[in-house]
Amino acid sequence: MGTNTSFSELDPAYHGQGLKIGITMSRFNKDICEGLLSACKRELLRLGVANEDILLVTVPGALEHPLALKKMAQSGRFDALVAIGSIVRGETYHFEVVSNESSRGITDVQLQTGVPVANAVLTLENEDQGYRRMSEKGTDAARVAVEMANLMKRI
Repeated sequence: MGTNTSFSELDPAYHGQGLKIGITMSRFNKDICEGLLSACKRELLRLGVANEDILLVTVPGALEHPLALKKMAQSGRFDALVAIGSIVRGETYHFEVVSNESSRGITDVQLQTGVPVANAVLTLENEDQGYRRMSEKGTDAARVAVEMANLMKRI
């Protein structure tokens, strides 16, 4: 019995023209966040997102991302969102609480609203890790946002 093994596949699309992208950025660990933002914005522009189609909203820290992202997603103004932040391990359990709850909240926003959110909130052992990762992770977040925005339009 022969089965048809060919099927359709949607390849990743990295065309940013016409996309509206919202970004939330923590003000905590600002230098790392600024590095993430710079790389993210550079890649968004390279992919064709217009500068005027990018909105940056700053929040105090990682725990405030989900609420700001949810409000942005519910506005209907954005095709995708990006969360930029940096959580550096300290000496207390607070690191785990902030890391886990921030990540869970960011994931909840996209599942509840249908608006993709690229999570570029770094969880770090020390600041040096952040400086080493900020360029790559900021670039990745831009690519994820554009790819997922396009995918949501196509399925």
